[in-house]
Amino acid sequence: MQSASPLYTALEGAESGDIASMALPESYRAVTVHADEADMFEGMSTWDKDPRRSLHIDEVPLPELGPGEALIAVMASSINYNTVWTSIFEPVSTFGFLKRYGKTHDLAKRHDLPYHIIGSDAAGIVLRTGPGVNAWKPGDEVVAHCLSVELESPLGHDDTMMDPEQRIWGFETNFGGLAEIALVKSNQLLPKPAHLTWEEAASPGLVNSTAYRQLVSHHGGGMKQGDVVLIWGASGGLGSYATQYAINGGAIPVCVVSSPDKADLCRSMGAELIIDRKAEGYRFWKDDTTQDPSEWKRFGKRIRELTGGDDIDIVFEHPGRETFGASIYVTRKGGKIVTCASTSGFMHEYDNRYLWMNLKSIIGSHFANYREAYEANRLIDRGLIHPTLSKTFALEDVGEATLEVHHNAHQGKVGVLCLAPETGLGVKDEAKRAALLPEITRFAGA
Repeated sequence: MQSASPLYTALEGAESGDIASMALPESYRAVTVHADEADMFEGMSTWDKDPRRSLHIDEVPLPELGPGEALIAVMASSINYNTVWTSIFEPVSTFGFLKRYGKTHDLAKRHDLPYHIIGSDAAGIVLRTGPGVNAWKPGDEVVAHCLSVELESPLGHDDTMMDPEQRIWGFETNFGGLAEIALVKSNQLLPKPAHLTWEEAASPGLVNSTAYRQLVSHHGGGMKQGDVVLIWGASGGLGSYATQYAINGGAIPVCVVSSPDKADLCRSMGAELIIDRKAEGYRFWKDDTTQDPSEWKRFGKRIRELTGGDDIDIVFEHPGRETFGASIYVTRKGGKIVTCASTSGFMHEYDNRYLWMNLKSIIGSHFANYREAYEANRLIDRGLIHPTLSKTFALEDVGEATLEVHHNAHQGKVGVLCLAPETGLGVKDEAKRAALLPEITRFAGA
């Protein structure tokens, strides 16, 4: 439990009208990285870079509110892998993103600062809305998805992820969600599921929407009933949602994990076909430069043993370099490898014969558009997909929380309390929660 801030105390029990007229603080606490420390890990291996050294809790000034924007009081947020990348300044410092954004128009100059307020998830309460915002008002309880778009180009109006000014909020923009207040575009907002606590509601946003587009949407895998889906890191922050979508959508997940505990979490979600890659000793690389195709073949044989002879229809790929060669190999003729992120390295290598001669497809997938994020949140709200929050930290301990994700010492999502003084707050529909509590508890691995 952490002490309640004056802003939280003022919001507790306040009516919408009271919030609209409430004086806002001139500054607030936020998790930041500093531009003058961007080279602090130079020469170190990725593993040895420690987010506890680079992440700071600073008092920062309240940003100017522009047209089409909203300020939200952030009750809780969560750690994503982009939090890790920002904290270790890898593969590049995020200050380059902010500088380029700052050059696009006058209002964007706010984002180009010597500090970066990070975080791409948030659950909280609308404090203020800017000109042109009609769908949201002060007092609304919301979650924020992380797609920031300008929508001035026609290129983004069929799929907003194609907007040339598309950015990930809190990673490629400033004023993110690991803070007491966040600045968002109004079209990032979605209604908070009333049966969830603040920390539960904050945890699905980025990963749930990413998994929905990557696996379910026609922009990604277009998964259908009966598809055999290989899910790397199936118990993690991203993979745990892919596992749920596969089970929920009538597909057959083959879950790859790295420990018995993570295998148990997949079983708790309803998965039956599980490969513990550490226990079974798969080593897809002989050394730093040479892959081992015999291990791809052994892996493919194991998959067919589990599936009764079926190969993979869709690979849910996000580790990247370490696994990509194997992913290409084990996919069936005409199958799809849908890839986002690359947590083990961005420079992928694979044997192209297994791709082109077998008519396989590699599909790039990146977050989700507003409609996809809405659909993913709607499934959470209806209790068909559940948060996989396994642990929650105080804002002061965000460095430790990020280190856990960096070193893959977590299951599901790792939450962070921002304004909320303790876990368990924010539930508005107690009856719905009571009905869904066994599922909520099960999917959290509690």
